[in-house]
Amino acid sequence: MPGSPIQSRALTGLGLLFLCLASPLWAAKVTLDPSNWGHAAGEACVNCHTKSSAGLAQEWRESAHAKAGVNCMDCHQAQAVDPDAIKHEGEIIATIVSPKDCARCHETEFKEQQGSVHAEAYSLIKERIPAMAANLTGPAVQAAGCDQCHGSKVKVKGDGTLDPETWPNSGIGRINPDGSKGSCSSCHGRHLFAKAQAREPEACARCHSGPDSPDAEIFAASKHGMLFSSQRHRMNLDAPQWVAGKDYTAAPTCATCHMGAAGKLPSTHDVGMRNAWALNAPVSQRQYLVLLEDGGKLEIPAGSPVPKRGEEIAKLDGGLTKVKSVVTPERRREAMSLVCLECHSKPFTQGFMRQFDNLVELFDVKFAIPAKGIMADLYAGGYLTPLPFDEPIEFTYWELWHDEGARARHGASMASPNHAWWEGMYLVSRNFYGKFLPEVRQEAGSEAQAIIDQHLTEDAGHGWLDAPDQANAILGFGTHYGPPASQAGSGGDR
Repeated sequence: MPGSPIQSRALTGLGLLFLCLASPLWAAKVTLDPSNWGHAAGEACVNCHTKSSAGLAQEWRESAHAKAGVNCMDCHQAQAVDPDAIKHEGEIIATIVSPKDCARCHETEFKEQQGSVHAEAYSLIKERIPAMAANLTGPAVQAAGCDQCHGSKVKVKGDGTLDPETWPNSGIGRINPDGSKGSCSSCHGRHLFAKAQAREPEACARCHSGPDSPDAEIFAASKHGMLFSSQRHRMNLDAPQWVAGKDYTAAPTCATCHMGAAGKLPSTHDVGMRNAWALNAPVSQRQYLVLLEDGGKLEIPAGSPVPKRGEEIAKLDGGLTKVKSVVTPERRREAMSLVCLECHSKPFTQGFMRQFDNLVELFDVKFAIPAKGIMADLYAGGYLTPLPFDEPIEFTYWELWHDEGARARHGASMASPNHAWWEGMYLVSRNFYGKFLPEVRQEAGSEAQAIIDQHLTEDAGHGWLDAPDQANAILGFGTHYGPPASQAGSGGDR
């Protein structure tokens, strides 16, 4: 729908999103002249690894890198002063090819990726790891579980080799020895580095599946997932350019909506740029995107103070930087909507977004905000210890927003009604009323009802608790599911 108001407004915002992303590159470890690819030592690497790692060598032979003349040493070459440099067969190399290394050629992708939520995946959970991994299970699960998706902080041993407690690892937010964040191979795979692989939903399913990030199963159950499954042969996944509505029309994938080009919307390696909501939090909030002059980014929840363009702000490391631009949640939503408009009408797109927003707001108002307030009162009143996960209600609350609440919100965002309701809001409500509130009463005793009443209000949707007979009549409970147990006969003929 070229020229439509939603597109023209979004494109204005996209100027902020995409033109303000440029940040100074890290000082190059090794310069690479694109006109002279093909390091002289690369042939020896290929000859040796054809014998010792035949699959690895074959993957490279079939890659775009090989076709362009880029060999092993072009990517793995290092300088002796690099923190992860080792001497191997007479050459100085680094085992890890980091995003900083890939930036020798892929400069734009590097800039986008370094400021993305993917690049921050390790830092987002590092404070949770002691409780979630070490306390609940044991340290071994961090390397085999958490870090394989979020990334590890790779440690270099005294002899230059990599610490096996932190390597191998291709987590999306891996902290590399050279200071860069992330792993390009997490999505593109070694050593083929295929575009098609990163465009497949399965590339995301490796991490975005399970209770806390159930996107793989939600996508598979959605109309979009059904279309992809039945029409994958029409997806043109190997195309050099991959613009929705032009190079393919059969279905969207994860990459389509969160990264892909569509119409005048350019592609990006910043996967969170188009997200208006933060959906993996106890309470969902719309998010401002603050772009900084040093290339960094901040997510600021709506309702919090938002810095202005040109304002100087402090960084976590103690330094200062300035705000380059601020993108509102509405602009981010318009960018995402541009993808939808390639296959859907404007009223369809706006209607879908309204339904999605309504469910998120329902979750927030009826369950998330009251539960968070109740938990805060239990801690403040001394009914719970400060230690996380040492009381049953802490698991119940965690799963309420982190597991069941995530499924509901993501289900609504990705058009999977089963996950929005039966796998989502039904479980949220069942466990809120049937498990969470009883556990509040158990923990707080005689003071519990006062705490509950303070947070559960009629206008938030809890009034039915005070009028069960009316609620049963409205819902047709007796007609559809039989009479409540209190009204059922004690036996005999029925």
